[in-house]
Amino acid sequence: MDSPITLIPVLCILIVAIATKRALFAMFCGLCVAALILCGGITAFPEQVFGYLYGSVSNETLQWLVFVIALFGILIMLLQRSGAVLEFGYWAARLLKTKRRVMLGTFVLGIIVFIDDYLNNLAVGTTMKGISDAQKVPRTQLAYIVNSVAAPVCILLPMSSWAAYFGGLFEENGIVVNGSGLGAYIQSIPFMFYGWLAVIVVFLQVLGIIPKIGPIRRDWKRAEATGDIFPEGMVPAEIESGSEKPAGDGNANPVYFLLPIIVMIVVTLITEIDVLLGVSGGVVCAFVLFLATRKIPFKQLLEASFDGIISMGFVLVLSVLAFAVQSANIDLGLAEYVIKTVEPLMDGALLPAVAFVVCAAYGYVTGSFWDMAVIVAPIVIPLSIAMDVSPILTGAAVFSGAAFGSNTCLYGDGVILCAQACGIKPLDLMLATLPYALISGGISTVLFLIAGFAM
Repeated sequence: MDSPITLIPVLCILIVAIATKRALFAMFCGLCVAALILCGGITAFPEQVFGYLYGSVSNETLQWLVFVIALFGILIMLLQRSGAVLEFGYWAARLLKTKRRVMLGTFVLGIIVFIDDYLNNLAVGTTMKGISDAQKVPRTQLAYIVNSVAAPVCILLPMSSWAAYFGGLFEENGIVVNGSGLGAYIQSIPFMFYGWLAVIVVFLQVLGIIPKIGPIRRDWKRAEATGDIFPEGMVPAEIESGSEKPAGDGNANPVYFLLPIIVMIVVTLITEIDVLLGVSGGVVCAFVLFLATRKIPFKQLLEASFDGIISMGFVLVLSVLAFAVQSANIDLGLAEYVIKTVEPLMDGALLPAVAFVVCAAYGYVTGSFWDMAVIVAPIVIPLSIAMDVSPILTGAAVFSGAAFGSNTCLYGDGVILCAQACGIKPLDLMLATLPYALISGGISTVLFLIAGFAM
């Protein structure tokens, strides 16, 4: 479908989400609009909608993600019900005694957990949430730090899941260094401008060199005036349920929290960055540890496991809708329309900058990052070779755009998981992150433009 009508569903999602502050409703509206455009008649509309939902739950990637989310829900609930989270908070509070130290600790932990953005968002958000709350750091500030380090640090280090995937894309398109696509990827790391800038901007914002902007500024003012650390109008689920109660004291042992998290990270590494096996290892470790030390009775362990899965219900439903919308966008030909529209601008030295802007914008409005790179890379990399522009630089522009989309898309998996781990809504996280991401993205565009002419 070669017309601007392909943009209507994603615009509908953004408008409805901002107007109603209801991400699920916005996603469903966008899916319905896409189905109406594609079905050719109102009688086929229900079948079209359910067809996309059925296709979404049949998607192997979503099935894998569902298991990851459910297992992480179990792990989080086990850590909460056992009191391990609070005990870790008591222990860490001795080291992180100020707001700035908490934020710097979050930043450093995000860099350490570089192997995968899913694992980064979930592990760092869960680890630092209680400590951040104790210092009255707004949840939007915490989530911004976690989210804006996760994907960028993954594209900057060659041992991550992102590097393995995008290195394979280089190799598929004939770009190799020392006989491998990963070698080409390593050469592209200095040109991952968005990744470098996103991490630098987070660091400078934490230090106060870059000021608080937008929702983060508003939430800081409210937190300082009232002590309310949550986004405006939000009632935190843990306060409603009363599920978290103090279970430790000043002599609390951090091992109960840290050991399952460390096991999760180690298992992920030794299984060649298999996050599903990593989270499974963390759950098994927590289960055995809490049973062996009588931290929590067996029956309560089972109840906590069930409640952990239920607690991830919002994320699971939102993920199903996100995959359904992505599938509808593919059928609408959104990627093809966007590329055809900007193709006249993909000329010579402008190519890397245009590729970055297109990929960043496409990722932001569609929630498609790795899939987007698969579509765009085979187009722009041969173009760069034909135009005598460095394919390494052009590839870096595509992958940087994917990281921008992961940081900012309302219904992207990175934003969804980070928002869940930090206990806020995806819309609040998107609005908090966007001003800073635009700073990093704007400077990145200029740098890609300069590098395009230089290389």
